[in-house]
Amino acid sequence: MSDVLNPPESVEGSAGVPLKPSGKVIAVTSGKGGVGKTFVSANLAAAMAKRGQRVLVLDADLGLANLDVVLNLYPKITLHDVFTGKAKLEEAIIRAPGGFSVLLAGSGMVEYSRLTPEVRGDFLRIMNGLVPHYDVVILDTGAGISDVVLFAVSLASEVLVVATPEPTSLTDAYATIKVLVGQQKRQTIRLVINQTARLGDGRAITTQLQQVLDRFVTTDTGKPVRLVHMGDIPADQAVRQAVMRRQLLLQAMPGSPAALAISQLAAKVEETIKLKTS
Repeated sequence: MSDVLNPPESVEGSAGVPLKPSGKVIAVTSGKGGVGKTFVSANLAAAMAKRGQRVLVLDADLGLANLDVVLNLYPKITLHDVFTGKAKLEEAIIRAPGGFSVLLAGSGMVEYSRLTPEVRGDFLRIMNGLVPHYDVVILDTGAGISDVVLFAVSLASEVLVVATPEPTSLTDAYATIKVLVGQQKRQTIRLVINQTARLGDGRAITTQLQQVLDRFVTTDTGKPVRLVHMGDIPADQAVRQAVMRRQLLLQAMPGSPAALAISQLAAKVEETIKLKTS
């Protein structure tokens, strides 16, 4: 496992070093829960690993972490142990099915549900230890706009907002995008529409959201917020089957429509990273 981990010797002393958002750090977030955000994070990581990328997924949903459930993993050491000094960073990173690495949070970390200076420092220390050693770091954040979620998102140069065509999901996605633009001065937000019924639904939804943003959200620069439609993931019975079996869709049913859509998403994300880091 040492070839996967290799944390730098200076990790322990880097808590106070601000982390400049890296082009290879991507936050996957959503306005509301239950839209498939963690499913997208895990399968996107598998698809990028298949493309030859060294990928790590960090479970940044500190209160209601469920990446371990999606991946059917039972970690002995979690992010909580690293935060509290009970374990070293390299001890908490494990291999996931699909050929990527994960750093799991552990559920019910109530003490980390608020962004205290300690939580901020712990997060920065972990990220400074991770980012140099992977081609892609995916932050699977919590849903909504809590201060912990927003801080995690702020560490990424690119944000993938996952939404479904349901009105409540789109309303919350709009609210999330509005906050990201207002607080983090983001000019570009990338959108993934999950569980679409028809080809082209996601692009139509993106256009509608763009029109609402153009009308009601302004940036400091005066330029319009740019929504980028990264793709649709069609409603697919194979997804439910894989989730119920606690398997990655890309491993269980790689030829399913949803799996093929995620593979296409991975190609777009990889291109985005190349543009950011070139």
